Amino acid sequence: MQEEETKEQEPFGESREENEQIQPRKGVIWGCVCIPMDWFRMLSREMHWSFVFGVVVVYGISQGVGGSLAGVGTKYYMKDVQKVQPSEAQVYAGITSIPWIVKPLWGLLTDVIPVFGYRRRPYFVFAGFLGVIAMLLLSLHENLHLVLALLSLTAGSAGAAIADVTIDACVAQNSISHPSLAADMQSLCAFSSSVGALLGFSISGIFVHLLGPMGVFGLMTIPSGLLILLGFLLDEPYMHDFSYRQVNQKFVDAGKAMWTTLKSESVWRPCLYMYLSLALSLNILEGMFYWYTDSKGGPSFSEESVGFILSISSMGSLLGAILYQYALKDYAFRDVLFWTQLLYSLSGMLDLVLVLRWNLHFGIPDYFFVVIVESVAQMTSRLKWMPMLVLSSKLCPSGIEGTFFALLMSIDNVGSLSSS
Repeated sequence: MQEEETKEQEPFGESREENEQIQPRKGVIWGCVCIPMDWFRMLSREMHWSFVFGVVVVYGISQGVGGSLAGVGTKYYMKDVQKVQPSEAQVYAGITSIPWIVKPLWGLLTDVIPVFGYRRRPYFVFAGFLGVIAMLLLSLHENLHLVLALLSLTAGSAGAAIADVTIDACVAQNSISHPSLAADMQSLCAFSSSVGALLGFSISGIFVHLLGPMGVFGLMTIPSGLLILLGFLLDEPYMHDFSYRQVNQKFVDAGKAMWTTLKSESVWRPCLYMYLSLALSLNILEGMFYWYTDSKGGPSFSEESVGFILSISSMGSLLGAILYQYALKDYAFRDVLFWTQLLYSLSGMLDLVLVLRWNLHFGIPDYFFVVIVESVAQMTSRLKWMPMLVLSSKLCPSGIEGTFFALLMSIDNVGSLSSS
């Protein structure tokens, strides 16, 4: 009887050992889920849930998902609908980015001129309506003239830029009141943007194939509608008895404050680095897209392939944000920037290897190599700009947070335009 009891208990002993092995695995998986959730709860508790919601809407949905869909849709719209050449498409891409260059203007408006007693909420509503109208015009008009199409794309870009400046002002304002959480807020922005881009690029090729570029523009009204919703939900103190007669003086005071801050060596030197870092790396993205889809000299990728490649590459951006948050945020800015700039420069040479088809000589397929090229470029780019964003948010003078942060970020956009 004792032997039989022992035999009966053996399977249970084995299952107990298996359970002990499985439980740590479940603990690791559960920890991976709980850590980000606890992080989100902490930020929501410290700043207010509507702020976290705003970052997710602007960076994750509007710029991440919406920007990815609009980016792929615009490329095919220019190539297949408007039938422009690669060099023209590159110039038009620069034109539609002009609203991002004049970001200090939007920032100045949000800081100086409150609307109905609020400095941020009305601008989200305005940005949302601007985006909805522009995208509806592009999606519903079949034979839209190129000039009107460019104006609509620029208006949609302006809506995204205004929303970006407004949420950046909220981030800068919270970075001043919660300096210990400045890096966490930038990580939240980067994480939302990367996850949104991953999702957006994953579905972009499918939607372009099924709906066409104009149908994709119709879908873009959804992120713009969420910006309108954000304008009504954002928690913001009401400004009583604001005198609009003082607006001129406030503009003058804001200009003086910006000039005084810019003259500081700790400010203008990072600004110069930001500009040169982008301006000296030539932007040939539109030409590369035409080459990707060319059936003669290029690999002739389909819409789904282009979307899938960009979605996989956005994993590199997400990895860069995670690396900075958990491994690099406590290192000196100068050390991080030196090594990431070096990696960024080297990664740019991979495009040359691809176009010369050297990868085929080594037996590496075009599809696989393009994924590597895009992923490395996205990761190094994210790692390079994360410390600059943290530094920029801490440099903003109180009272003109939106304006000054927008000024610093517009330098980034001027550099991109120069490289284009």
